[in-house]
Amino acid sequence: MRLKGGDPFLFGRGGEEAEALWASGIAFEVVPGVSSALAVPAYAGIPVTQRGLASTLTIATGHEEPGKAESALDWPALAAADTLVLLMGVGNLAEIVGSLRAAGRAAETPIALIRWGTRPEQEVVTGTLATIEAVLVARSRPLRPPAIIVVGDVVALRERLRWFDADPLFGRRILVTRSREQASELSDRLRAVGAIPVELPALAIVPASSPALDDALTHLDRYAWVAFSSSSGVALTVARLATLGRPLSDLAACKIAVIGPATAREAERAGLTVGYRPEEYVAEALAAGLPARPGERVLLALAAAARPALREGLLARGIAADQIAVYTTVPGEGDVATLKAVVQEGIAAATFASSLTVQHFADLTRHAGYAGPAEALGEAVIACIGPITATAAREAGLRVDVVAAEHTIPALVAALRRHFAEPGGDV
Repeated sequence: MRLKGGDPFLFGRGGEEAEALWASGIAFEVVPGVSSALAVPAYAGIPVTQRGLASTLTIATGHEEPGKAESALDWPALAAADTLVLLMGVGNLAEIVGSLRAAGRAAETPIALIRWGTRPEQEVVTGTLATIEAVLVARSRPLRPPAIIVVGDVVALRERLRWFDADPLFGRRILVTRSREQASELSDRLRAVGAIPVELPALAIVPASSPALDDALTHLDRYAWVAFSSSSGVALTVARLATLGRPLSDLAACKIAVIGPATAREAERAGLTVGYRPEEYVAEALAAGLPARPGERVLLALAAAARPALREGLLARGIAADQIAVYTTVPGEGDVATLKAVVQEGIAAATFASSLTVQHFADLTRHAGYAGPAEALGEAVIACIGPITATAAREAGLRVDVVAAEHTIPALVAALRRHFAEPGGDV
């Protein structure tokens, strides 16, 4: 099988390969793709035809076979097309512009160069036949192949029809420091708006195993409520219950309290009914609002390094609370070599979804030889999921630029988008 991007019969040498197969008596099948000559302008917001602007479309190669005595291209005919799409021509831009102008195409004709079309790395540079070379020279970095060229009045429609690369996060490399198990939600949401997630797990989640945990799960009838502050806590509690040979109904008989929608979704996915979720997704809010009565006992199934705020808040209300670790965190799979590669290539922003993630990331930067996370991240925008995480980031020496209004992954992405959309938010 030969996999070719776009349409194999449009400057893809598919016909030559098919002829070779025919000559050898080998059966073949062709599955035509969407040519980059059509797909790439569409992703740049440039329709190749448009009523009133362009009724004819010409597609030509911008890179003829080396060694030709003279060009086989009919430049007057190409210049006469309403829309001209040239493939593989960015390296010959000066010759192409000169040939079109010599053939009578107006100097003010719009032109677009589109690199890596349809991908998160897509770049679009626009100008006119008179200005495009100067525009490229003024750029901070050269525009290298693969790229296509679109010439014609339809290029001006990009200002109104731009859609794929219009999001403020488009094409930006965003560091995701969550654990490998948790990273996908954030990475998927970043990809959905055109960003490029760079995963560097700063921590890993390890299930806890202790006599105290097993005793609590074996005697859940002691508890009126079981409280979770993370989806990992829910999943690992349910898993440990199964390991102990206890039915899920033991846990389901308790009233369930959670912090945050992700934790609620995990609880419901496991077959549990959520009885309480505070409007603010912090331990203090859960402690203040949990509808438990004095004298009732609550099991707090949390991380080993969880803050004592939830337990202390419940005890202050006369509610007995057993805080037991269902998991612990350790340094993640992100290693020194990966961190250095990320720093060298550069990122637009770094995201942190917990104070523990900040701490483990700070340790990793020091192991890599940096003075701390601030030196490693440089001018990257620092985005935190909430005020507690932001406090940990500042204590680690980071300048916090973005704090999500709601302590959720969707809110974190939304806050990043707002930041980069604001004047001066581009870095």
